[in-house]
Amino acid sequence: MHTISNRREFMKTSGKVVATGVYASHISTAEAKNTDSQKQIPIIDTHQHLWDLKEFQLPWLSGVGQLNRSYVMSDYLKATAGLNVVKAVYMEVDVHPSLQVKEAEYVIDLCQRDDNPTVAAVISGRPASDGFASYINQYKDSPYIKGVRQVLHPDDVPAGFCLQPAFVRSVRLLGELGMSYDLVMRSDELKDGASLAAACPDTRFILDHCGNPDVQGKDHANWKRGLDKVAEQKNVICKLSGIVASADPDNWTADDLAPFINTTIDTFGIDRVIFAGDWPVCTLGATFHQWVTALKTIVKSRSERDQHKIFHDNALQFYGLV
Repeated sequence: MHTISNRREFMKTSGKVVATGVYASHISTAEAKNTDSQKQIPIIDTHQHLWDLKEFQLPWLSGVGQLNRSYVMSDYLKATAGLNVVKAVYMEVDVHPSLQVKEAEYVIDLCQRDDNPTVAAVISGRPASDGFASYINQYKDSPYIKGVRQVLHPDDVPAGFCLQPAFVRSVRLLGELGMSYDLVMRSDELKDGASLAAACPDTRFILDHCGNPDVQGKDHANWKRGLDKVAEQKNVICKLSGIVASADPDNWTADDLAPFINTTIDTFGIDRVIFAGDWPVCTLGATFHQWVTALKTIVKSRSERDQHKIFHDNALQFYGLV
């Protein structure tokens, strides 16, 4: 079954899409009105990508069309204008290991400034590498560095990679340092993520992008089984994000995304899910505004308290943001 697990491959085939206005024609007036009462909910965006190609060369951007340019803070502020995004957590962008320290310094500077909403970061890391411990210990006292992620779905990363002993030791170290680990992997390998979380009970995990289901796929049984396995591990929460990038960019509605969002919320529980923008990757299918509008439409029948948990409160608590 094809999944969005290899997001790079999907980006290559979707790079020609111009996201602006794609979804607007598919959202009804009723849907728009349903979100009016939700507009004042403060939003913490837990998955903010930024990259300045003058500073960081990202080989994986080659051939992905509209994403193959710089996306900097001024672009993000325009993309999120009017949505009450009060805080953001930067998410690493798969830089070459030689640039990891530079990336960390770049985002720490953003967090220290008062001209943007970024207050914390999940930085790039290679937990299986010999130098990981010395690398991450540089940031053990940083109030801004909250965790680490390594993208596990490229073609050259085999299944089970995250279960090798060195990887597990490093992820346990993150727990000792009070840091988290983001799981982003192929949907048919979610069981590996569950096993890693079980092997590192003192480390907190975040499953990215609802576990990467393929919205356009026909069979989601493997994804659901994997999601169940991950959710069994109580040290894992899940981001409501990413799935719009695998929807039909020319013809999708909130109803197409709702089964995946609702299944994820019901599987993890309302206290273990958090909103994430995944901008600018989300623009392969929707603008930031359109993604937020869709999610608000999907959760509109849930209590106001639960909506606040999704968009703000759970992230505030999980990351210890102030």
